[in-house]
Amino acid sequence: MSLLKGQPLTDRDREVMQLIRSHIDGEELTRLLLELGNIRSLAGYEKEAGDYVYDWLKKEGFDPRKAGMVENRFNVIGTFGGTVPGEGRNLLLTSHLDTEAPQYNERDQWRYRPETVERSEWLEAKFEDGVFSGRPIENDRGPMTCTLMAAKALKKAGISLKGRLYITACPGEIGPEQVEEFRGSEFLGKEVGAQYLLSHGGVAPDYTIAAEGTDFGMTWMSCGHALYRIDLYGEEVFTPLLEHPEELAQHPNPLVKAAVLIDRIQEWAMAYEKENTYSANGGTSVPKAQISAIRGGDPHIMGAGSEVCSIYIEVNLTAKQSIAPIQRGLERLLHEANLQGQVLPLVYRQGYEANDEAITPLADAIEAGTQAVGRGQLPIAHPAYSSMWRDHNVFNMYGIPSATFGPARFRPTLDDMVDAAAIYAFTAWKICNGQS
Repeated sequence: MSLLKGQPLTDRDREVMQLIRSHIDGEELTRLLLELGNIRSLAGYEKEAGDYVYDWLKKEGFDPRKAGMVENRFNVIGTFGGTVPGEGRNLLLTSHLDTEAPQYNERDQWRYRPETVERSEWLEAKFEDGVFSGRPIENDRGPMTCTLMAAKALKKAGISLKGRLYITACPGEIGPEQVEEFRGSEFLGKEVGAQYLLSHGGVAPDYTIAAEGTDFGMTWMSCGHALYRIDLYGEEVFTPLLEHPEELAQHPNPLVKAAVLIDRIQEWAMAYEKENTYSANGGTSVPKAQISAIRGGDPHIMGAGSEVCSIYIEVNLTAKQSIAPIQRGLERLLHEANLQGQVLPLVYRQGYEANDEAITPLADAIEAGTQAVGRGQLPIAHPAYSSMWRDHNVFNMYGIPSATFGPARFRPTLDDMVDAAAIYAFTAWKICNGQS
């Protein structure tokens, strides 16, 4: 049963929301979003966008700081409120600077068709016919802009906060990960982002909202993920001497044996998500699994096959799962297929959920804001948003009640963005002044 009950609004709630809305300039929001959204901010190369957010926060008087594990990949932290020392609660709004896109280097040919890389939507933010579009807006500088405008609206409206509001922008949310030869600071993921922000950023939140598109739903649970490499072993046979067996599993070349294992992996993946779907008050997590890469052989050496073929499998994990049972399941899969090889876990990030009782004040505040802005009762977010990694995972890992909430994920309107900014600001007023 959902904790979201649609509590009635007070006259003060309506008054504050009206005041907040009157101090959000839609034209200013649009300009800010397009400027920020059109900065090239690929995963691993977020510095320019981070500098932009820092400069904006400084210009608007939010006393920003940078906190980074490495020089070119830093978190930006602005603050507002804290007017009554020792009173009120602290709310942290976080969003991420990196955008999912091709990396525009030689590795793109392994993953994308040439025409896919050329799509303008990867790096371009647009506003046409009242609708925003482009990956930078969807993930995640659209919601980021809403958090910035929320803080500005509170300040312009003269609304004081007893507790502190932290407005933050992080690198490294969508990835990548340090795997195999992909080492170096540009391949660091969560370590340089929200996790570093929380452990080294000088913040002390009571609650956190990961500002990302949720179609105005809310969830306080999320999946983690693991990456496994299954190495298949076989025999390198000189091509003129090769004899083709009727059964693929008997073929000496592990690149051919992979066809047998892939079929079994697909069956396993479908059963895995059904057996491990997890539903709770905060939403439903459906852990998915799929093959993300295959490696084997050497294309420039002619005359024989390969002794090794590696299949990489991305497996999502709910808050109720851990890595070891999945490891054993994949090892059984390999054994039952009568194939030689090994299973290695290369990446592991756990999924988490907030405690229902602990998250209630934040849920109540967001719900009141959603109603006050005219969007009705706050729904639990679609399972897609509780079945992926989002940075509220980091804060829930540390025991800080955290959720993800934001505007329409795809093609949000200007009204969507203004409403989201207003709800973030209203939630801060409720939480930081102890009214929820």
